[in-house]
Amino acid sequence: MKIKILFRKLGKIVLLLMIIIILTIIMKVFMFASFYIPTPSMAPSILPGDHIVVNKLILGPRIYENPGFLKGRKTKMKRINGMRKVRRNDVLVFDFPYSTPNKIKQGGNIFYVKRCVAIPGDTFYIDNGIYKVIGVMEGLGHVERQKALSEKDETSFKEKTRNVFPKDTTHFRWTIKHFGPLYIPGKDDNIRIDSMNILLYKNIIEYETKKYISIEKGEVYLDNITLDNYTFQQDYYFMAGDLVRDSQDSRYWGLLPDDLVIGKATIVWKSQNSKTGKYNWDRFFKIIK
Repeated sequence: MKIKILFRKLGKIVLLLMIIIILTIIMKVFMFASFYIPTPSMAPSILPGDHIVVNKLILGPRIYENPGFLKGRKTKMKRINGMRKVRRNDVLVFDFPYSTPNKIKQGGNIFYVKRCVAIPGDTFYIDNGIYKVIGVMEGLGHVERQKALSEKDETSFKEKTRNVFPKDTTHFRWTIKHFGPLYIPGKDDNIRIDSMNILLYKNIIEYETKKYISIEKGEVYLDNITLDNYTFQQDYYFMAGDLVRDSQDSRYWGLLPDDLVIGKATIVWKSQNSKTGKYNWDRFFKIIK
């Protein structure tokens, strides 16, 4: 009799543990995730040592539409409709697109947190260090840090800060102070393609099509087929760090595909000094703006 009671209790405990595990997985996949921040690229909004909560419900969680990893193929992600679309100045956590140089790749297991300063349909540019979108008056990103950058002489910058996207000094002499204009494409946007603007969209078109782009005698080819216009399959964003002078963001590597966005950073739930390990109590439950 005692053995039966013991087994019943054990069964209830196992069932409870299974329910907890399943609920935890559901919450992590579809609702929330926690990330540790090791770098200062989003300071002062987010500091090294912060642990942040990412809300996946706002923009919509991602699911595997085609779990290609099970068959050795490319994994395809699909986003479930969320509460709203990405807005300018949203702070997003995402899979870093360029874990492989010059090629967008999923599953690099490298995560970035940056602020979205341009959304699909925007024409983004940087005017003497200040981030701007044609027709938009609101401040984008950390304006005070941008103003500080505008006062600096570009000749004092490190070489890497002058080697910006699309890394073509012959046709695009862009810098972190003078950049663009760059049109940010969205899903179903159709644009004409030529030997100049293909340098801006080459990586994302190759990412979407899994095909190779080449340029011969001024003509653009997609796997040896002439490409004179292209319709994009998903939304893209221009991301920037609040620490303007020292942030590896879209100014250097280009546009962020929507299917690599994990969610919106919403709150710092815990914070520790990255050097001493002491808790930064004043940052606990700080809302990320």
